[in-house]
Amino acid sequence: MSGKRRAAGPAQSSAPAKKGAATKRPRTRKQRVWRVAKWFLIVGLVCSLVAVGGFIYAYQTTDIPDPNEDFETQTSFVYYSDGQTEVGSYATQNRQSIPLDQMPQNLQDAVVAAENRSFWSDNGIDPKGILRAAFSNAKGNATQGASTITQQYVKILYLTQERSYQRKLKEAILSLKLQREMSKEQILEGYLNTIYFGRGAYGVQAASEAYFAKDAKDLSLRECAVLASVLNNPSSFDPANGKASKESLKERYRYVLGGMADADDVSAEKAEKAARRLPKFPKIQAESRYGGQKGHMLSMVRSELKDLGFDDEQIDGGGLRVTTTFTKKAMDAAAAGAREQRPEGPEFSEKNLHVAVASVEPGTGAVRGFYGGQDYLQSQINWAVTGGMVGSTFKPFAVAAALKEGFSLKDTFDGNSPFYYNEQGTGARVRNEGYGSDGLGTDYGSRVSLLRGTEDSINTVFADLTVSMPDGPEKIMQTAEDLGIPNWNKNQAGYDNLDNSPGLEPVSGIALGSATIAPINMANAYGTIANGGRAAKAHVVQKVVSKSGEVLYQFKQSTKRAVDEDVAADTSYAMQQVVSVGTGTAARALGRPAAGKTGTATNSDDDVASAWFVGYTPQLATAVMYVRGKGQEQLDGWLPEYFGGSYPARTWTDVMGRALEGTEVEYFPEPAYLDGDAPDDGHEPYTPPPKPTKKPKPSKSDKPTKKPDKPTETPDPTDTPTIPDTPPTMPPPTTCDPAVGCPPEQPVPPTPTDPAATVAVPPTPPAARQVAHRTEHRVRRG
Repeated sequence: MSGKRRAAGPAQSSAPAKKGAATKRPRTRKQRVWRVAKWFLIVGLVCSLVAVGGFIYAYQTTDIPDPNEDFETQTSFVYYSDGQTEVGSYATQNRQSIPLDQMPQNLQDAVVAAENRSFWSDNGIDPKGILRAAFSNAKGNATQGASTITQQYVKILYLTQERSYQRKLKEAILSLKLQREMSKEQILEGYLNTIYFGRGAYGVQAASEAYFAKDAKDLSLRECAVLASVLNNPSSFDPANGKASKESLKERYRYVLGGMADADDVSAEKAEKAARRLPKFPKIQAESRYGGQKGHMLSMVRSELKDLGFDDEQIDGGGLRVTTTFTKKAMDAAAAGAREQRPEGPEFSEKNLHVAVASVEPGTGAVRGFYGGQDYLQSQINWAVTGGMVGSTFKPFAVAAALKEGFSLKDTFDGNSPFYYNEQGTGARVRNEGYGSDGLGTDYGSRVSLLRGTEDSINTVFADLTVSMPDGPEKIMQTAEDLGIPNWNKNQAGYDNLDNSPGLEPVSGIALGSATIAPINMANAYGTIANGGRAAKAHVVQKVVSKSGEVLYQFKQSTKRAVDEDVAADTSYAMQQVVSVGTGTAARALGRPAAGKTGTATNSDDDVASAWFVGYTPQLATAVMYVRGKGQEQLDGWLPEYFGGSYPARTWTDVMGRALEGTEVEYFPEPAYLDGDAPDDGHEPYTPPPKPTKKPKPSKSDKPTKKPDKPTETPDPTDTPTIPDTPPTMPPPTTCDPAVGCPPEQPVPPTPTDPAATVAVPPTPPAARQVAHRTEHRVRRG
């Protein structure tokens, strides 16, 4: 019908609705959400009932087992690299049980305040404590653990160190059952007789003897608070582990005393007074079975195991079997070389003069041998790990950095002394060794090649080199770190510098070696150069196996590119020249190809405080350091010779000769003779002036003729070539670049002063070329 329109709105179905059918309304959003929530509630309730039922079933069917049979017999053993020869073992568990009434009340209260403040009122587990600890840990706090004293006791006696929900569930069930069968006093007594306090001590009696050399019943309030503090983390809170550990202990110590005051176990005034200082810790004599270098070896292994995630309790009582990188041959070589070459006399005993040695395998970073400077029973300081100021042994890192930047070994630098860092000739300066004409050091000329500067260890050459590179100090430091020298962690203190280099910072004199570096790290960094510029991590742990034979850790060998192979080859060539004709000629007595660098460093009084020689063959890199007393005392005027080219170089030669005995002689690669685009002008290689023209000889016509009176049957003796009885010890020089020199022939050792001495000379390889040797024997500082 025209003229009529349907009203606006949704179309209506023309089909008639079924009789009796109700119209179905769509659910609202609120109804849909409620429906989903209802199902979640039902599922959650069912799961909760199942969980509760399962817990009740587990509780009823779980019996308290007998204590772990292996609890008292899990000593860990350490082996040489062959995995069979034993180095030693960690302390057999030191345990002495005493009754609760012989434990001071202050000790009981302190442990409860430290570990489980609700101990006397809880049911063996503390759900609120678990949540509280979770939030506390999330905030970065480290005060109270999630486990109660009862749970910790159960874990020690009946369970393993496994971290899993199944173990935690079983721990909770056993804790609930144990607190129903034992009184709180019995649980506390058992706990205090079994918990680990560090230093190999299990239980308060052993701990009291290990820390304070007295019986537990005689402990003071301060001493009780210390023991209650250290059991939370024996490694981090043992004051014997250095300044950082002592500071951490103080914080925990104050927390424990505060908890005792809050619980009215002691008055607030008494707690506050005690918190002002720690008690005195007597010196505890080390066990005799750690004598010689064994204690140092076990200490190094323990430190690395902890870095790998093993805790003290596992190390001392976990039954581990640890294979190290040490070889008995290299360890014996280090000890014998240090003893043989040290000066004689009571004033030079190990108590006063410390000779540190470290040998590392290039390409793997495996520490094969070391000598800590003295018997472990005399001092627990391992100088192969502690180190000292390295002096000029740091200079090869500057050479490598310069070659990376485009300089070459032929490029020249200022060798006159002193060298001023500013152009006005005032302010900070560097001097060369020696008195010189003006008393300010030896002058070597204004244009000295980098090669000669390395051979003769000329300080001003390296000062000029450093400022001639844009951001020179930063680039030298980065090169050293790439090669294997750890950076400086200013928050870390103590005698262990395996992962720290105090004083290493980008200052203008960085190449002169004021940083303190461990001999192990110096040997490893030089080993990187020997390995063609590829760095490996220095390490002492090769493999860790559990008592059941499961491999818990295996070192994965890898290297990374630190410097280009050509840079490494030229840096190595410069150090070969140090041995051939420079300050390290004493190392030529090794009788095989060697590269190295001498070094000395001075203390704040400008006295020589350390002397070094670091060097390598293709198979082994070794660092030798001489220091006195606490590492900063004067060597010059005390030692008969104090340069790096004297005692340190001779010790290095002795150690390497023993360590490499019976091994094949290997040779270094040819130098690359890099000549890049130097970043600074004015360092071109020196070209000597032409020689003066010789006066021409008179012609035959100008000479008077004279007929000899009698024919000569034999040549005049002056024209007869002289044939020596023995070949010359030095090869004749060849023509080569005067600024760079020639590739070295394999070094020939000097003639021994002892007529009975003999030195083996290796065969010369076909590719070897002759090298010009200087006739004088130079031994200069640095």
